[in-house]
Parts: sequence; structure tokens; C-alpha cells
Amino acid sequence: MRNSLSIISLGFLIISCGTQKSLKTTTTKTTTPVVAPAKPVINVQKPKIQHEGGLDFFKENIANITKNDNTISYGSIVSANPAGYKVVKSFFPSVGQNFRQKYIILHYTALDDDKSVMVLTQQSVSSHYLVNNLGDNEIYQLVDENKRAYHAGISAWRKDKMLNDTSIGIEIVNTGYKTDANGVKVFPEYPEAQVKKVAALVKDLADRYMISPTNILGHSDIAPTRKQDPGPKFPWKKLYEDYQIGMWYDEDTKQNFYNSAVLEDYAVQMTVPSFVFKIQTALRDFGYDLNPNGTFDNATMKTIETFQYHFRPENYSGMMDAETWAILQALNVKYPNK
Repeated sequence: MRNSLSIISLGFLIISCGTQKSLKTTTTKTTTPVVAPAKPVINVQKPKIQHEGGLDFFKENIANITKNDNTISYGSIVSANPAGYKVVKSFFPSVGQNFRQKYIILHYTALDDDKSVMVLTQQSVSSHYLVNNLGDNEIYQLVDENKRAYHAGISAWRKDKMLNDTSIGIEIVNTGYKTDANGVKVFPEYPEAQVKKVAALVKDLADRYMISPTNILGHSDIAPTRKQDPGPKFPWKKLYEDYQIGMWYDEDTKQNFYNSAVLEDYAVQMTVPSFVFKIQTALRDFGYDLNPNGTFDNATMKTIETFQYHFRPENYSGMMDAETWAILQALNVKYPNK
């Protein structure tokens, strides 16, 4: 009897274990498969990035040139290299970009060739290019165009300030002015061969970076109270007429303003503060960093002198005579400050 009960108990145990095993095998665990996020697809045909010597270049413009946008890279593309990650150019370039280079600023060195090279390469002042006075066909590059050179200092033109950030600086070997016995600044000439070099260089830069004529300036234009270079002997008119570089006024417009000034007894008006304020405002509107106050103070006279260096080099007295006033008004008509 005891043996029979043992056999029956063992049977129940086998059935119980069998049932549990069966339940375990029929229970399944469901998991959601991991799907990698899809990469964006942009159906825009772009020129390919060019690979040369282990560097990447993009040499065609696909942006809107009428908005001064430009995607051309004149040097290799500079990219980040984050540790553990890969920077890809699958969607390069964005059309919403333009050049850092917005201005061309011309200087003279006030030194000879050897000292100019030494100072501009070994001291804390620099320029992108140096145009020597040796009569050869060489122009020295000193700073990468994509980097800031230290040439403009405290500076302003129209709505922009601190123009090192947005300019290319060109230094020209020229000894600068000396003061004669009457205290008048006397400036040396620029040789024709040197002027041709400067013109070719500025033309290339202005064309490549689409730099406006109003933004091709002398150091004195952007710092009128402290600088004189490149001085009244620099041939701005020749660059305008022969190379289509920079600004110049229209003679007919100037003459109309001159005739009007003479008829209105310009000499008398010059003594009226409201008219002085009007002159200062016109200088500021053209681009100079000048605060109108109605008096012919030192800043105003230096600004007029600077303006005359550029646009009336025959007379750089610092006084706003009728012809200088007519030239200024003609320029404001031709190149409005938008």
C-alpha cells in the first residue's frame, strides 16, 4: 500500500513539473527593433568639393551674387576635428554666407623698403600685402587674406568700426610727409611702376571679394584725426579713371553745386553755425566718423583735410572752400550712404 502511494505521488510530481516546463517554453518576450534615424535628404545639385593634396576646396559660387553672397573658397576649407567624431561635408556649402573681406585700406609705410619689411613682419603691426618701391614685379604677401592683419587700428567708416575685422590692408613703401618752414605738410610722389602694382592688386581683390567702390579707402579716411596716409600724392583719380577702382565725383554735378555755392555767397554762410553743422553732417553722411556740433573744431578741420587728400589734392588746407563743398555734395549724390 505504501509503495502504491509513493508511485502515485511521484506521478503527480512528474505531471506538475512537466506542466511548469511547458508553460515556460510557451511564454515569449517581445522587443522593439532599434532603427537608425534617417539622414536628411536634400535634392539640390551642387558642384563637388575638390580634393587637392589632402585639402578640400570649393571653387564655384552657388549663392545669390546680387545679395553679395558668395560660396567660393579662395583657400582650403578649414574644418573642425572633434575627438571621437567625424565632420562631414555632405551638405556643404550653405548659400547664406559672404566674405569677411569688405574693405581695402591703403597705407604708406613712412619707411624705406628694408625697414618696411622688418617692421611689418617682426613687430605688432602688419598688413596683408606690401608693395615695394624697387621697380620689380613683386608684391609681398605678409598675412593670409582670411586672417586679420593689424593695420587699421581704431577706425570707422559709415556704419562699421574697427575695420581690421573686415578689411585687407595694403602698405605701400613711401617715406611719408615732411613739414616745411611754414608748417605745411609736403608729401613725396608715388612712382608710376609702383602705382601700377597697387592698381593691379586692388583690382584683383575688389573683383574677387566684390568690394564696393565706397569701401576702397585710405587710412586717413577711416582715422581722419590721427592719420595722413596714403596722402594727397596718391593718385585716386587715376585709379578711378584708368582701372575703375574706388570713388570719384562727376564733374558736371560738382560744377552745378559750385555755381550754386557762389550765388548763395558761400563765404558769408561759412560763419553761420547752422551752415557749419550742415557741412559736418554731409561729411558724416559720406562716411567720416565726425559728430556735428556747429563749430569748426580741430576734428572737423582734420576731417576736411583728409577729404581733400582723397578728392581735392591740389588744396589740402583743411578749410571747406566752395569747391571742396561742391565736391562733397557731388559725392553724396553719387554714393549715397544707404
